[in-house]
Parts: sequence; C-alpha cells; structure tokens
Amino acid sequence: MGHTLAVIGGSGLYDLEGLTQVESLEVSTPFGPPSSALVRARLKNTTLLFLPRHGKGHTIGPSAINYRANICALKMQGATHLVSVSAVGSMKESIAPGDAVVVDQFIDLTRKRASTFFDEGLAAHVAFSHPVCPLLATALQAAVRAAGGRVHSGGTYVCIEGPQFSTKAESLLYRSWGVSVIGMTNMPEAKLAREAELPFATLAMATDYDCWHDTEEPVTLEQVVARVGANAKLARGAIAALAVALPDPTASPAYRALAGALISSPSAVSEATRQRLGWLVGNYLNR
Repeated sequence: MGHTLAVIGGSGLYDLEGLTQVESLEVSTPFGPPSSALVRARLKNTTLLFLPRHGKGHTIGPSAINYRANICALKMQGATHLVSVSAVGSMKESIAPGDAVVVDQFIDLTRKRASTFFDEGLAAHVAFSHPVCPLLATALQAAVRAAGGRVHSGGTYVCIEGPQFSTKAESLLYRSWGVSVIGMTNMPEAKLAREAELPFATLAMATDYDCWHDTEEPVTLEQVVARVGANAKLARGAIAALAVALPDPTASPAYRALAGALISSPSAVSEATRQRLGWLVGNYLNR
C-alpha cells in the first residue's frame, strides 16, 4: 500500500492535473460530521484526501470548524501524512505577500475550540515540543520550490481566535514575540494531528502584512481574497510535487505518539469510550 496524503485547505486544491479515480466521500465520525465531504483521488502511486476546512462555499467560520471531526475523518480514511494549507498574514518584512512559509512552531491563542480527543473517559498527554514533522516540512519546502514558489524555512505561526483581524496593538505585540505569520485555523489542527499520530506540516501562504506595517494599508478581506486566488495555483503545484515525494511516516515524531501518552488505567476505560476512540487507541487498549 502506498502513502495517503491528506490536505486541509480551500475547495479548489484538488483541481490537480493527473488526478484519477476522483470520488466524493461522506464520512461520519464520533465527533459529528467534518466540514464537508472528502474528495479522494489518486496521483500516480499516492492516494490524496482533500477537505475544505470552511465547508463548501466557505460557510464555516474559524471558531465554528469541527476540527476534531475533520482530523478524525481523514485518519479513519487512511491518511498517513497531513498538510494544512492556510492563508496567513505576514509578521515580517522579509515575508512578502505571495510568499510561502513552512513553519516549525506555533503559539496558540485560541480560546473556544475543542483541542483534544482526550477530554473525557480517557486521559492522554502527547509530546508536542516540536509540533511539525521535520521530514514532511523539508519535503514540503522542496515541493514549493519545484512549483516555482518562494518559500521560507521555519518560523512561528501565532493562531488567534478571530474571526476579526487583529488590532494594531495586538499585531505589534505579536511582532515583538518574533513570530513569522498570523492565522486563525492551524490550532487545534496541529495538536489533533499529533494525537492522531499523523506527520503534520503547514503550508502558510502570505496574503498581507497584517496591520503592523506602517507603509501598507491595514489588511482587508478584499485584499486577502484576491491574494488567496493567486496563492492557490502555487499550492496546487506544491501538493502535486509533494504527493510523489512523501517521507517515511514511521520516521516522524508523530509515529506512535500515543505510546506512553495514555495515562488512564485500561481497566477504567468504559466500553462507550472504547467505541468512541477505538479508531485512534484500539491498538493500545486491546493488548
């Protein structure tokens, strides 16, 4: 069996040349429905799974996304790697609108989102000091370059709740922290991906300079939407290049991330919890 690359992003990402066996999948999960039907396809020897995080027609705001259902659905359908394609604001002069950033760290400022599969019935604490798979990140950087894009290696993504853009005071504060980009969606995607033992990387596509930049107009939705369209072509090219050059998932820090992370006594885990989380921890509880 080959690898299965899951991609979360806009609905146009699966318009790749060379895709075969394209089909739509309605998936149910113990956490409710994902944002949309999944699109499954083949590109040479790789299976691809696409999921528009904001739903068809972009109808779901960042705080209302069912992140747990999205990650669960992709894992249940056989994902071996996960790439999050995200529109972001640049927090550094050197990262121009249109540039791509493959980040390696996150700061999570979200407040209202379920960010773990282990909230009741079973406790687990996964290691998360390095939230991005370095092997997948390196392959993704090479894929962006192969697609003709300018890519920055590493950096920190600060994730805010939204849906409002930042105040200038907030933007300047985040700048003082040394972050590279700002967005509203990659948390808790990265946390849930680690719990699901999926190698994870972010393709952050800069659309603007947020509102910190003294010589640029404050970010507007019109500006973001215009740049998102231009960035989509690069993202598609990068995904196509990455799909045929995926690293070994067993060499990722996400591999068997739950081994040693489950703290609950197996005898104390109810049958209902086993049913709800069997897709994730069945191999660990049924020994």
